[in-house]
Amino acid sequence: MEGKMSWSVADTVDYKGFPADGSKTGGWVPAALILGIEMCERLSTMGIAVNLVTYLGGTMHLPSATSANIVTDFMGTSFLLCLLGGFLADSFLGRYKTIAIFTVVQILGTGMLAISTKLPQLRPPPCNTMAISECKQANGFQMGILYMALYIISLGTGGIKSSVSGFGTDQFNDKDEKEKAQMAYFFNRFFFFISTGTLMAVTVLVYIQDEVGRSWAYGICSVSMFIAILIFISGTKRYRYKKSLGSPIVHIFQVIVAAIRKRKMEFPSNVSLLYEDSPEASRIQHTDQFHFLDKAAIIAEGDYEKNGCSAPNPWKLCSVTRVEELKMMARLLPIWATTIIFWTTYAQMITFSVEQASTMERSIGDFQIPAGSLTVFFVGAILITLAVYDRFIMPLWKKWKGKPGFTSLQRIAIGLVLSAMGMAAAALAEAKRLSVAKAFGDNNSTLPISVFLLIPQFFLVGAGEAFIYTGQLDFFITQSPKGMKTMSTGLFLTTLSLGFFVSSFLVMVVKRVTGTNDGQGWLADNINNGRLDCFYGLLAILSFINFGFYLLCAIWYKPQTPKRVLQMQSVVNGNAAEEKC
Repeated sequence: MEGKMSWSVADTVDYKGFPADGSKTGGWVPAALILGIEMCERLSTMGIAVNLVTYLGGTMHLPSATSANIVTDFMGTSFLLCLLGGFLADSFLGRYKTIAIFTVVQILGTGMLAISTKLPQLRPPPCNTMAISECKQANGFQMGILYMALYIISLGTGGIKSSVSGFGTDQFNDKDEKEKAQMAYFFNRFFFFISTGTLMAVTVLVYIQDEVGRSWAYGICSVSMFIAILIFISGTKRYRYKKSLGSPIVHIFQVIVAAIRKRKMEFPSNVSLLYEDSPEASRIQHTDQFHFLDKAAIIAEGDYEKNGCSAPNPWKLCSVTRVEELKMMARLLPIWATTIIFWTTYAQMITFSVEQASTMERSIGDFQIPAGSLTVFFVGAILITLAVYDRFIMPLWKKWKGKPGFTSLQRIAIGLVLSAMGMAAAALAEAKRLSVAKAFGDNNSTLPISVFLLIPQFFLVGAGEAFIYTGQLDFFITQSPKGMKTMSTGLFLTTLSLGFFVSSFLVMVVKRVTGTNDGQGWLADNINNGRLDCFYGLLAILSFINFGFYLLCAIWYKPQTPKRVLQMQSVVNGNAAEEKC
């Protein structure tokens, strides 16, 4: 019996609800099955997003700025719905069921999109003129079907992404040194799998969209997700399932409501008098930041139920640990806010940058590079940066500083700087492209300038993503409370969502401020008649200003020190004092 118990993994159960046996569940094989779902999700979502702007302009005959906003709104909604997926996973469904259900939702969405691009009744008739403004735009019904398909896909993406990384880490026991090392390896490879899925999307899938047909490409997305869900379900008996700790959103509101109710009460003379009922091993030390929230832990008359229950009403009295969990989440918010601008610059790589590429010379011999496939340089920059960081920078940094690589905040800072430089490079490249367009007139469908001029902006922003995505994922998971990991992952993914929405907002404002009655301005219907270089320059300036705010927030941020670490430090300091005596 004792030997059998030694294999059980704390806080986890198997598919039957019994304590998980470490020898039969979890580890790398189940985690790999979960990674397959994420890779196929990236293949579908990015395969649609990176080339959608050309479909909206070339087939649905929509203006340039409108097409860009539809793409950014689609991507923004996908990541915003991660909060809904995280809430459902934490409160009702669990991560396994959330992934399974929302994968089916995404299969339905991509299938519907394949049908909408196949049927001629669901798109406007083709036109023979080069001016999109003179073509018949898609009507309300045609756009309604397209929107429905896109937002069903968004719902599926939100449910999958909110849970897949957390469910993957559930397969490893962080109290076992061997499995803890495997978990670190899982985090390092998680982003690699995402990038691999994106690479396949911007090369193979975009080529199929342009050369074979979009309905075929979107059909492949549905089939790949269907195969992925079958593989995922096949591992049901091998997975470890974390026990639910209740909805973190409810816990947060309980602290806020209790603090507001007791806002007029005086603080006790000693913080030890504040209420605490959490087990000793899981307690979080009291901190002085956001001091007003501590009032939720002041014991007052009426906090306990009248029926004689020993537990207090959680809407009236919360433990210090529960209050500190909210404080930990609140400390993340300034860092969260200052990373949104990166994803605004990222949005340009799959919208306006693709439109730039569609006007430029893209031939290599007899092969014509699809405009959407230019993002291969973006993904290539991510993979190269990850490889260089893993193989060269981390070993050198460890030898020089004694630390295994940059901290999460340092990686985020590097990503912000690289993205600002990317927008500056994009402004210079667009200025050159516009000068060629002006010299050769607006009627040229393909300008005599190489598309490889855009490589610096793709490479700089791509390298920036390699640093900022891994930095954000590490920061939001490691610096959040134990019971709020899924929620903090959703919080991280909302920076992507808001970045896309900010992009849509900026496009709307810039178009309104700089536009004229004939549709010209910085963001003209035809980008050859606009000043996209000025728009990129504006983003570069905003990015550098935002970086200054980020530095202030990073200096202000103070990570929570676990109680066990504090106790070990006290023991070490005590031993040192005894040695001196």
